[in-house]
Amino acid sequence: MQAHHFTFLFISLIILDFAIHTWLNIRQIRAISKHASAVPAEFAEQISLKSHQRAARYSLERLRLSQLQLFYDVVILLALTILGGLHWLYQAFGLAAEPTIFKSILFILCVQLILSVLGLPFAIYKTFRLEQKYGFNRTTPGLFIKDTLMSSALSLVLGSAILWAILYLMQSTEQWWFWAWLVVLVFMAVMMYIAPTWLMPLFNKFTPLDEGEVKDKIESLANRCDFQLSGLFVMDSSKRSSHGNAFFTGFGSNRRIVFFDTLLNKLGANEIEAIMAHELGHFKHKHIIKRLAWMVIGCFIFFALLGYVSDKSWFYEGLGVPLGEQQHYHALSLVLFALVIPSFTFWLTPLNSRLSRRDEFEADAFAAQHSDANALIAALVKLYDDNASTLTPDPIFSAYYDSHPPAIIRIQHLKRLMGAAA
Repeated sequence: MQAHHFTFLFISLIILDFAIHTWLNIRQIRAISKHASAVPAEFAEQISLKSHQRAARYSLERLRLSQLQLFYDVVILLALTILGGLHWLYQAFGLAAEPTIFKSILFILCVQLILSVLGLPFAIYKTFRLEQKYGFNRTTPGLFIKDTLMSSALSLVLGSAILWAILYLMQSTEQWWFWAWLVVLVFMAVMMYIAPTWLMPLFNKFTPLDEGEVKDKIESLANRCDFQLSGLFVMDSSKRSSHGNAFFTGFGSNRRIVFFDTLLNKLGANEIEAIMAHELGHFKHKHIIKRLAWMVIGCFIFFALLGYVSDKSWFYEGLGVPLGEQQHYHALSLVLFALVIPSFTFWLTPLNSRLSRRDEFEADAFAAQHSDANALIAALVKLYDDNASTLTPDPIFSAYYDSHPPAIIRIQHLKRLMGAAA
């Protein structure tokens, strides 16, 4: 492939990606605006018009912000690639003359720092303006700064370790991409295991779930479903946000169920049991294992493609980096590939969304069998209302992006399950 052909392909895909996302955002804005004046019949008794219109305004503001950020991200991507930003930075670090592992790690971390700083205005606006406006934000400026610094420090320590391993392999063996893939898989497995007990407590406090009706119901549910629990914990999420949620984390002996404290304050015991039955459905249908398998395959393809393009001059020159006499651009290939690969894989988003929605339907069916489906419906409606989720998404927008079925379709599916079981 010629460098100018690759440049044309890259820019064309950026334009196509931007156009599709913009078109979808416009469709979503129109759909929400069109139905903002009336609550859908399925929710008329549970959700007020005032709350429905608040959710519409919240969704519209999020969409407009995402559209602005979409354009902002395209400008940054072009500035770093075609316009020569990365090439200048690479030269500034002296990597063209002396591509040591130490300098390479500093270069990559510097690029990550630049991207993080450039993304801060949107993070600050979303937290302290948008989320604050609709009553969701509880993060103080001090906590925001603390979170940012701690996450940056973790990225520095953990990122440096994995980067050193990858860069060492790139310099040491011809099949480096295969061994790098294995190293990353081991690293991710270790992170998944230690995250619940070592990393997550750095940001939140986790306390055992108190004795009572909720704990009794969850333990009874786990016994009925033959699911081995290693712990039930409550996370103090309310210090950052009023959004409610619950999740599984870890695996093996470190597997635990975590409730946001905000969720426990919003839902009754039967509703929490139904939500947990849904989450157990993901395990029983092996959705987690399937997603991990896809992640492993995707990681393999990522490194295989990286290994292929890393010694191709058209890859670098097509992205604004003229090659000199140096033979190896290891650090630059890592950064360039990570930056541009989303422009070549955006079309996978609707496929991933479809597979995820299929899993959600299966988990709902499992929950309807092992808990009260009416309680699950009631819990979902409360969460839609409390989280200001739109009840009237555009069908195409939803099919492209949404990992969960639209509210109306999901509720109708649960009601059909109840009718079939009657």
